[in-house]
Amino acid sequence: MAYEAIWAADPSKLNKMELVKLEKDGLDVIRTIIEKYATEGYDSITEDDMNRFKWAGVYQQKPNNGHFMMRVRINSGVMTTDQARAIAAIAKDYGRNLMDVTTRQAIQFHWLTIQDMPDIFKRLEAVGLYSYEACGDCPRTVVGNPLAGIDRDELMDTTALVNEVNDFFLMNRDFSNLPRKYKMSISSNIYNSGHAEIQCLAYTPATKVIDGEEVLGFHVWVGGGLSAKPHLAKRLDMFVRPEEVLKVATGVTTIYRDYGYREKRHHARLKFLVADWGPEKFKDKLIELIGDMPSSGEDKTVGWKAAYFDGVHKQKQEGLNYVGLSIPVGRLSGDEFLELARIADEYGDKTIRTTVSQNIILSGVSDANVDKVLGEKVLERLTPEPAHFMSRTVSCTGNEFCNLAVVETKERAKSVAEYLDSKIELDEEIRIHFIGCPNSCGQKHVADIGLQGSLIKTPEGMVDAFDLAVGGILGPNAKFNETLKGRVKGDNVGPVLEQLILFFKENRSPEETFHQFVNRVGVAAFQDKLTSILAVAAS
Repeated sequence: MAYEAIWAADPSKLNKMELVKLEKDGLDVIRTIIEKYATEGYDSITEDDMNRFKWAGVYQQKPNNGHFMMRVRINSGVMTTDQARAIAAIAKDYGRNLMDVTTRQAIQFHWLTIQDMPDIFKRLEAVGLYSYEACGDCPRTVVGNPLAGIDRDELMDTTALVNEVNDFFLMNRDFSNLPRKYKMSISSNIYNSGHAEIQCLAYTPATKVIDGEEVLGFHVWVGGGLSAKPHLAKRLDMFVRPEEVLKVATGVTTIYRDYGYREKRHHARLKFLVADWGPEKFKDKLIELIGDMPSSGEDKTVGWKAAYFDGVHKQKQEGLNYVGLSIPVGRLSGDEFLELARIADEYGDKTIRTTVSQNIILSGVSDANVDKVLGEKVLERLTPEPAHFMSRTVSCTGNEFCNLAVVETKERAKSVAEYLDSKIELDEEIRIHFIGCPNSCGQKHVADIGLQGSLIKTPEGMVDAFDLAVGGILGPNAKFNETLKGRVKGDNVGPVLEQLILFFKENRSPEETFHQFVNRVGVAAFQDKLTSILAVAAS
């Protein structure tokens, strides 16, 4: 280590994983995978190194029979078609032609074996991509505006800033041993496309008059996060010029590394330190490290569109368009991804963009080529004109592959969305998020309707079930949704949601969104409705 691990002075106050990390840095497992385990096989992997595999971007895949999941970092979700073809080829050659877009704009593979890893690492590196530190107690994929550089609603192109921050932290051993996972977003989009309030560290667009001139820059948010105890990030009283973004990120990450909690892993996220210190104390410590900074400027975030971009939209470049595609629950095949790369080459700017809503954007399509893109066969399923409920349904991996999930989520979410689209006509898109465990990779807390998997005992045995929550939103007046009492059997989720959504449809005011309706009538009204629905079902 190039720094002093001040937290390691008393090992008795460290949890077991901290001792594992002190014995061997997580980054060291990458070489071990290549030089040892890929040759000696799955059974040779030690328990401690299996825990370190996360630093290689790799998790054991359920049911722990020799297969792995892998995440690939995609900065702000923007990749070239050469990178996309490399990803698609890996999915086809090693991942049973399956790939997922995650809620952090990453690409996730399944069905990989330890013998596959060296070639996969090599293929990714050849096109400038990495799975390294896509997981683990380290800075993860830097998310941001997928439309960076083409966005009519951005203050500035943040591509270079995201790359600068990513390049500084990636494989940097000064920051490869943090108390837990660490998530950043950088976006200058006025509709909060980087989901700032749920990040450990986030930058949102702002301006400030300095020396008589208006300067474009950012406000800084710290301490957001979901899981079992969600926290909304706190905004620091600070204005950051673009050239100071990395300096601030380094300072915030240093504070987390040196002062974050390491005694209990469930209490180790930055959000707990920020909650205990408060934003003022946190800012004071940050200023000690990086020097004085200007106070806050004018916030330029005007709302939240949940990072959805369905359809054809004009870019800031004259005569060019981007096409937002809906990827049902974020899942597609390597063959489909190859087709998207071909379309981007033939009709676009040789770029594919992933979103935190698990969807994909094709950019740089000229006015003359829009109809040609829309006529491509692959867009029949990955459509720019999706059905309402399918278009706004998000799902984590679920227990099909994830060891932490207690229920299946991907197919369940898809079938529920299809059911709702067949039953309800509505001019308002309602965001529905499914998660299989409390970790909330599917970001259930910010959904209009969030569903968290659980189990319920029946005369026939244990069956999948879900707890429901309503009313989440980010952006101005951000708030997490509130959980309703009453567990819903998995097979009943579609009909129960149908009745709750019809309750909204039949009682809403003109133009009222679902979130506005929840705020007006109150969560108690939804509780009463759910209670009556479940009572009828049980009778």
